[in-house]
Amino acid sequence: MTMLRVILLASAALAASAFGASAQTYPSQTVRIVVPFAAGSITDGLARILADKLSDMWKQQVIVENRPGLPGTTGVAKAAPDGYTLMLTSNGHTIAGAINSTILFDPVKDFAGISLVASVPLVAIVPPDFAGKTVKDFIDQAKQKPGQLNFSSAGVASTSYLSAEIFKQNAKIDIVHIPYKGAPDAITAVIRGDAQLYFAPIPSAKDLGSTNKVHSIAINSAKRVPQLPDVPTIAESGLPDYKYDSWFGVLAPAGTPKPILDKVSADIATVLKLPDVNEKLLSQGSIPTATTPAEFDAINKADTERYGKILQDAGIKPQ
Repeated sequence: MTMLRVILLASAALAASAFGASAQTYPSQTVRIVVPFAAGSITDGLARILADKLSDMWKQQVIVENRPGLPGTTGVAKAAPDGYTLMLTSNGHTIAGAINSTILFDPVKDFAGISLVASVPLVAIVPPDFAGKTVKDFIDQAKQKPGQLNFSSAGVASTSYLSAEIFKQNAKIDIVHIPYKGAPDAITAVIRGDAQLYFAPIPSAKDLGSTNKVHSIAINSAKRVPQLPDVPTIAESGLPDYKYDSWFGVLAPAGTPKPILDKVSADIATVLKLPDVNEKLLSQGSIPTATTPAEFDAINKADTERYGKILQDAGIKPQ
């Protein structure tokens, strides 16, 4: 064995030992969870629930830092990969490169997955007086009136847009996208009848449906949800190939030691099993969902590729 090889093996052993030691003592200082969305968003709420519980578990301060937009994500991509800067984001992260030509990070290569935190199913709502009361009815209406029905969204990068665009492509229908500044305006458009379809969070769909302001025709999750047990999934309503998961998860800068990723992932899974956390997430329309780092990496990569193609097929080009 050459001296160089001995030195390299010794260096690798020392590095592995150091990573192991850092994982055993982690965290030994304040941990930041960056949220690339404004305070009050779903992402922000999930981050604060996690921060509160992890702070108690780790006996260290865990703070949530709101840095909306690309600057927040860019900052995390360039941060030291030591486990002290994390990011809780939505699956909008996967289409950053598909809609922005000037991003300074790669959504896959510059990040290491830690764990999903929640899946947030969205409900397809229509105006109460709309002729289509089921997915099949809506598709039939759209085919009878190509280009005359509208779907609203909270913007091209939003989960509400992707949900509807995938629905549109799967159903092979011609419906027109109307982007709004946010969810409230997009929902109001359906209530007024200016738009005939919107994918809304479960609490909104449930509340508006109870007062007959909208009608829920389907939910985009893989199976029915306990909050709306009578609302069928899109897949069981005639579009078996429909698949869209609006997820929220925790990422770290690429290069963060695996023992730290594994520890944070395991601790998040523990938090999500707490009864009060489970109850709070369900009341907000979220489904607690934990994964391993490797599983989350695979989801991030697959969704980045899939949604990039969907946006390309929709004619969306990076700006």
